Amino acid sequence: MTPQPVHSEPPTNVSGSAAVDKKALDAAGDLLRALSAPVRIAIVLELLTGGRCVHELVGALSVPQPLISQHLRVLKSAGVVEGQRSGREVLYTLVDDHLAHIVTDAIAHANEEPKS
Repeated sequence: MTPQPVHSEPPTNVSGSAAVDKKALDAAGDLLRALSAPVRIAIVLELLTGGRCVHELVGALSVPQPLISQHLRVLKSAGVVEGQRSGREVLYTLVDDHLAHIVTDAIAHANEEPKS
């Protein structure tokens, strides 16, 4: 049997009817990289129930304020969170529900028993 050539074509989209363009694949990669740090995943989980200010995230996650701010900058630049200024504070919220699903599905998968 001859080996099959490796295709460099992108996979099909969710419906299986058309190829996903490179721009969409790059954007998905950027999003997953932004979600790759455990602290950023924890921030997204905190934001599932509503907006939070930096000091609330610091208290909830027991992570120093400069580190929370740094991770929020990464999430904001990736389009995962958005900030709304109110006086001296910024209220951070998730941009949309898709992001919550990505994180909760990843955690559910990590908690599954390995298949034998």
